[in-house]
Amino acid sequence: MAESIEVTIRVNGVDHTRRIEPRMHLTDFIRDELGIKTTRLGCEHGVCGACTVRLDGDIVRGCLVLAVQADGQDVETIDGASDRGDLVELQAAFHAHNALQCGFCTSGMLLTASSLLSEKPDATRDEVREYMSGNYCRCTGYQSIIDAICEVIENRRQTVPQECESGYAP
Repeated sequence: MAESIEVTIRVNGVDHTRRIEPRMHLTDFIRDELGIKTTRLGCEHGVCGACTVRLDGDIVRGCLVLAVQADGQDVETIDGASDRGDLVELQAAFHAHNALQCGFCTSGMLLTASSLLSEKPDATRDEVREYMSGNYCRCTGYQSIIDAICEVIENRRQTVPQECESGYAP
């Protein structure tokens, strides 16, 4: 058996120091060591997206990252993003479009959709489909998820001040 290694990982703004096995995946650290069960384990091969978390601001599959790789870094789960209120608009749209049926994939979907909105605030429907393609949902058929995300994009477009003829925003 391999010798354990001490890691300190900041999860949702709180530092957690633990001695762990070197081959422990980040998702297992979050779920088993910290008891945060909203980060799900689906395929354990990085295909389904249920284990999606943010690692230093980037979306990653927690089942493909070793916890030792996250040592000294910031990890954010759906809980941290929800607690800050970053997802309120997306959550409301998911609810309105019934885009969260069983809920198993929802945390990964919301984190990925949030990153999409940050990276591509003017994404087309096809770009939304492509961006979200790494997150699987067995319940919704995706149409409602894409509709919800596109609604948020359109609502944000409508709230952006229009440019005047002079080229300056009012």
